[in-house]
Amino acid sequence: MNSHDLSLVHTGTVIEEDSLTLGQLCRACGVHADWVISLVEESIIEPQGENIRVWRFSGENLVRVRAALRLQRDLGVNLAGIALALDLMKELEYLRSQMKISGHI
Repeated sequence: MNSHDLSLVHTGTVIEEDSLTLGQLCRACGVHADWVISLVEESIIEPQGENIRVWRFSGENLVRVRAALRLQRDLGVNLAGIALALDLMKELEYLRSQMKISGHI
């Protein structure tokens, strides 16, 4: 991923076919690596790769980190609360999509 792609990610375009390193993810979200590592430890995001040096993060991880950041910054939610809120938001999104498919919305 080159700096142009990172700029696109930073402005909001999620590029699914590319993955981000820990450093790129941190720069794209404006956060420290320690905070991202905490998100991984709480299973809020799940990188590909066994070792922190080879971790790669998907576009979905980028979206979750940004949402987690907003929850913490704007509402003061702790990591456990962030995990719960993001899981509930994902479930709500899934249920809405199922309702659309079945014609109830």
